[in-house]
Amino acid sequence: MTTHYLGESWVETYGKSSGIVTTARITHATPAALYAHAPSRYWEDDSRVPPTVRKDCKDIALQLVENEPGRSINVVMGGGRRHFLPTITPDPEHPNREGRRLDGRNLAEDWAREKKRRRLRAQYVHTKEQLVKLDPRTVDYLLGLFEYSHMEFNAERGASSTDAEEGTSATSTVKADDPSLADMTRAALSILTKNDKGFFLLIEGGRIDHAHHYNNPYRALDETLELETALLAALERVNPAETLIVVTADHGHVMTFGGQATPRGHPVLGADTVVSDIDGLRYTTLLYGTGPGHSEPRALPLNTTVSIGALADAVHASAVPRQWATHGGEDVPVYALGPMATILFTGVIEQSYIPHAIAYAACIAHQSRRCQEKKNFTQAPVEKPPNCVISEVSSVSAQDEMRSDGSSGRRIVVASSVMSDERASRSTAPLPAMLLMGKPLISKSFDLLARISTVWFITRL
Repeated sequence: MTTHYLGESWVETYGKSSGIVTTARITHATPAALYAHAPSRYWEDDSRVPPTVRKDCKDIALQLVENEPGRSINVVMGGGRRHFLPTITPDPEHPNREGRRLDGRNLAEDWAREKKRRRLRAQYVHTKEQLVKLDPRTVDYLLGLFEYSHMEFNAERGASSTDAEEGTSATSTVKADDPSLADMTRAALSILTKNDKGFFLLIEGGRIDHAHHYNNPYRALDETLELETALLAALERVNPAETLIVVTADHGHVMTFGGQATPRGHPVLGADTVVSDIDGLRYTTLLYGTGPGHSEPRALPLNTTVSIGALADAVHASAVPRQWATHGGEDVPVYALGPMATILFTGVIEQSYIPHAIAYAACIAHQSRRCQEKKNFTQAPVEKPPNCVISEVSSVSAQDEMRSDGSSGRRIVVASSVMSDERASRSTAPLPAMLLMGKPLISKSFDLLARISTVWFITRL
């Protein structure tokens, strides 16, 4: 994934700090793309790596602890303790569960030891209480693993949680009091903003995606509001004049909005005010194309007067039965705020364009020379009058018209209906002042926020 380059040399080579915050496992697809290379996204620990290649291929969690750029990331927070603990070690919050590593290593302890050996100020936490007590003035590296697997949905935070493997019904009084996405965002920024050279932070509302896979719009929308809360928390701690914030998604879902007569203010989780004109049954305004909500005959929507708990657990109807709903194929929006946001993020773009646009704004990687220019592009260049006048040509001269551009190394074509000496060279032609500047528009910090499923990045220049 292209985000890997932002997390790797593009950021750390220029002395910026970096961080990852997610409500999913930190070895899950989106966060792992920032630091790991693997033939399969499911190689989160060595138990999932085929035995025939286990000696040659590191699992994703091990790459985070041992390889670059993972070992140099300043802040890593999310779920997924099971991929860092050996099979003989019980989980600290869920004693009935054990780690999944076959190599016998406790990677959380290994991470802390490696930082201590390098004399770096680092701390490992696994509870909200430990995170609250953290003093960012004394910590430069933070690893937070707050759940055995994914972090709890916001609707379940602080409630009783299951204390067995996924899919079983065993329960206990263990509290799943995870920090919220906003809590982790504030903690991450309190560490990253200490770097005067700026930082890059990816923040993912990873459980929005999971709720949609369950055909459960209540939790999907609730997690989206949690993402908004985290975004607002970030905006309170950064300067938009020097911080680029980009919010987007890696994909959409097959949820649809429907209804024949839904007035303003109608409950979004409720049913249409009229029944189907085919079978005479009620249906919800939010429906899914695929997923576990399919049934024959189809399930009727709940009454909106029922308890919040019942609405939160409601599975909405889907057209095609699947254990998990599929992703959608539509374009997703990209929202941006900060330096050059309205210039770089307009129109329809490819996903792979985003990191290059961020690099351009931040003057890093292949765009680093942009901020080293000495020329003043806000004033029109003074053209030297030609020494002689060459007759106008009516056709393109291969030698002249396909000349090399000395400043960029590209070959350019110019119109054949103008005087050849009147063509201003590409190196002196006036360019848009907002795209080329003598100094970086963003002074120190560069923050990127992304994902409607959802991830957002913060990059401070």
